[in-house]
Amino acid sequence: MDDGKPSGPRTKWWSRPSTARDRPAGPEEDGAAATGVADASGTAPAGPGGTAGTTAGERLPHTTPDGDYTPAPPAAAPPPAADRGTPAPAEPAPPAAEPHVHRTQPLHAPDEYSTPPYGGPGPWAPAPPVQRPVATPAHGTPVPPPYAGTDGHGTAAPPVAAAPAQGGQEHHTDPWPPPHTVPQQHPVPQPPGQTPQQTSQWMRYDPWGAPRQPLSHPGPGQGVDDVRPRKARRGTVLVGAALLALLAGGIGGGVGAYVERNGGLTTVELPQSGRDAGGRAPDSVAGIAARALPGVVTLHVNGSAESGTGTGFVLDDRGHILTNNHVVAPAGSNGDITVTFSGGESAAAEIVGKDSGYDLAVVKVTGVSGLTPLPLGNSDNVRVGDPVVAIGAPFDLSNTVTSGIISAKERPITAGGEKGDGTDVSYVDALQTDAPINPGNSGGPLVDAEARVIGINSAIRAADSGSGLDGGQSGSIGLGFAIPINQGKRVAEELISTGKATHPVIGVTLDMEFTGDGAKVGGKAAGGASAVTEGGPADKAGIRSGDIITEVEGQRVHSGEELIVKIRAHRPGDRLGLVLTRGGKELSMTLTLGSASGT
Repeated sequence: MDDGKPSGPRTKWWSRPSTARDRPAGPEEDGAAATGVADASGTAPAGPGGTAGTTAGERLPHTTPDGDYTPAPPAAAPPPAADRGTPAPAEPAPPAAEPHVHRTQPLHAPDEYSTPPYGGPGPWAPAPPVQRPVATPAHGTPVPPPYAGTDGHGTAAPPVAAAPAQGGQEHHTDPWPPPHTVPQQHPVPQPPGQTPQQTSQWMRYDPWGAPRQPLSHPGPGQGVDDVRPRKARRGTVLVGAALLALLAGGIGGGVGAYVERNGGLTTVELPQSGRDAGGRAPDSVAGIAARALPGVVTLHVNGSAESGTGTGFVLDDRGHILTNNHVVAPAGSNGDITVTFSGGESAAAEIVGKDSGYDLAVVKVTGVSGLTPLPLGNSDNVRVGDPVVAIGAPFDLSNTVTSGIISAKERPITAGGEKGDGTDVSYVDALQTDAPINPGNSGGPLVDAEARVIGINSAIRAADSGSGLDGGQSGSIGLGFAIPINQGKRVAEELISTGKATHPVIGVTLDMEFTGDGAKVGGKAAGGASAVTEGGPADKAGIRSGDIITEVEGQRVHSGEELIVKIRAHRPGDRLGLVLTRGGKELSMTLTLGSASGT
């Protein structure tokens, strides 16, 4: 099919004839040399075996009628030899082609569009990029050891078929294989006994594919052959990364646990002042407590019906301890009293004497050495506002120290009276303090700034039940009362000396139901006797029944209880100045206090 195109053979640039001197023979020319191609004169040269070639008028086996080029089948590669040093046996040369008188049938129908033959490059194919292969050593030149048996860059070269020993055709290998090969659409059948030629590095090179190593670099190329090793390396990297993550997680967990338990990797030290010598000013609360605590004790009392806890303090080195009467009262006549000192030592104690009217008692411990008696002060020197410290065992908490001031003086209070006959009522001309005093503080010392005892803590004012002993009372509300030490000293001395205390008296019976201002002398005493004791201090001073006493030693008296408190604040034999009212007239007189035995 001409379609207007010139007919007859055409010479195209990709099939232009060339001689063996111009360039080395390629694979296509190898096939021609093997079969014997006619020369320019039309006479085929004789082969090595003496066989004549084709005639001049005969068309080349690889040329189509319209001049197109058909590639010859590639020469079969010889099988690899067992030893590179020993040439492999050559394949027997195929028999010479018989002369043909007819035109050679093309492999496929003529192409009306002049499409290049299958397997060959077309005129529109771009030229391959410039390659820089490693120079091939000359024939017979020894190859350096790094490239021996390779294609010049580290890749093993395909074996070259050895020349036949006799009568065979010589097979030439092109040292410059074509740089680019177009994949064949239709496989070309191979002659029997031949295998396809192995692809060299040049044949595997793809300038448009993935980046590879330059051909001049020794070693295997980076192509399809590298996919499996890369997968192996990638797997190794993943395994290593997983192990590293597990190790890092374990280390992180350990560090986190250490930080959580120990508060960090480093020790945190906050600024702090150094230890001092421990000394305090003598008039400070700490200084006062340090001097007074060794002489304070805690008492535990157990009786047949009840028990209690209180406080006391050491009077002398013989073991006498002063406390409140209501502290030791539960012991009765055969109870147990245990004294615990501030250092923790304990000893049994026994009652020396007690007096309910003054609410004071003295106990004694034996077999104890190293006692620290507390010095006694003078309660007459105390002024309102003076600092004081209270020491005791509130709620059985021994060695408790509280501080405050003297908030009032000569505060008349009564406590007790549980028996109902008045024999257990205590009348105290007390020192009032705001130092916290609670149940258990009873009998403890109230000391001044010189750590001297100025009072015995005895009662508190409760918000719900008025004044009274601390037994059964609620906590402190800032109203505590202490027996002045001057009164306590006198009573303690009497109790130690005789086991009993004496009370100062004026020899009258008071009307305790009088509601007016002052203390009224009663009309009749018990049993119908006169309210004024015959021959007593009041009788001698001229006091009569119905008189109302309003002042004692210049201090106003508003009730019978206050008169008793004022009188008991003095010693028997003391002279008192009184002011009284009789028939609307005010009278003044002086009397000497008498003495009565306490209970």
